[in-house]
Amino acid sequence: MARLNVDEWEAEALERLSPMVADYYRSGSRSERTLRNNRSAYERWVLRHRVLVDVSLRTQAARILGHEVATPIAVAPTAFHRLAHDEGEVATARGAGAAGAAMILSTLSNSPVERVVAEASGPVFFQLYVEKDRGRCRALVDRVRAAGCKALVVTVDAAVLGMRERDVRNGFHLPDGLSMPNIEGEFTDVPAAAGNSGLADWVERALDPSLSFKDLEWLASVAGIPVVAKGVCRGDDAIRCVDHGAAGVVVSNHGGRQLDGGQATLDALPEVVESVDGRAAVWVDGGVRSGVDALIALALGADAVLVGRPVLWGLTLGGADGVREVLQLLNSQLDEAMALVGAPSLPDITRDLVRRA
Repeated sequence: MARLNVDEWEAEALERLSPMVADYYRSGSRSERTLRNNRSAYERWVLRHRVLVDVSLRTQAARILGHEVATPIAVAPTAFHRLAHDEGEVATARGAGAAGAAMILSTLSNSPVERVVAEASGPVFFQLYVEKDRGRCRALVDRVRAAGCKALVVTVDAAVLGMRERDVRNGFHLPDGLSMPNIEGEFTDVPAAAGNSGLADWVERALDPSLSFKDLEWLASVAGIPVVAKGVCRGDDAIRCVDHGAAGVVVSNHGGRQLDGGQATLDALPEVVESVDGRAAVWVDGGVRSGVDALIALALGADAVLVGRPVLWGLTLGGADGVREVLQLLNSQLDEAMALVGAPSLPDITRDLVRRA
């Protein structure tokens, strides 16, 4: 039987994955309040449809950092895809390309950036965690640019890793045979009694909590490709990122996996859009589970909408084909919503189409 919505994909995928992997993919930090808030925020908005609009010809075609794509729904960066499928991020890239979507590849990919880009038919951007060793960081930036990545998406909300209680209890680690080929380093099982997970231990050792706007400006000066700041939830931070060289910002709270109690990304989006005022791209992630959700985000000013966990559910159940099917499902829902709301193209999705419930 066909899976008719993302929730059905999720339920089936969670049954297939091991408990440790299922918890890693689905969990948030601490009480998971922010994780829940990301989802519920979409229920606080309603659509105000137009009537008697010619919607016989519709398109979801978009430009993301100047790249033509078939849909504004793009693949958010998520780690360790080979925990879901043997082909990992390579399969994700194939599926995203088949759906006409852009993809952001995580630093913590289980597949080398060169192979992922080689298998992609659409634009691939690279999400960067900034390590303490700036020489290693610069070398990775040069490597991903040489591989053909079209932009650098710098995570700015991970000074430390938010406590993910499920990962601690499970002693989350990478199984034998899986690695992080885009960086040097590894992590292993850390007992829950130590108050940590393998990933949190690696973050503490490798990543730089002193990261500042000066570092963002430095990255923008050396990257040779556009730099986007991911993890922004305030208008003043967004404009400072732009002032320091960012070509865009991602309104993101790390999928509810960092600050527990933080505001939903959808609630933060209008302030960021207003502050940036067209000077840079504004993308949003967190909680998007349908095409209607995507339309609401677009109406509130997002230039692109990123989805993470739904892609993992597709990858788990069907590899590249599963990724393609999930993205096509979301885009078909967006197409239906555009027809019914009276917006035949993305520029027609305007702020007047949404109102607080």
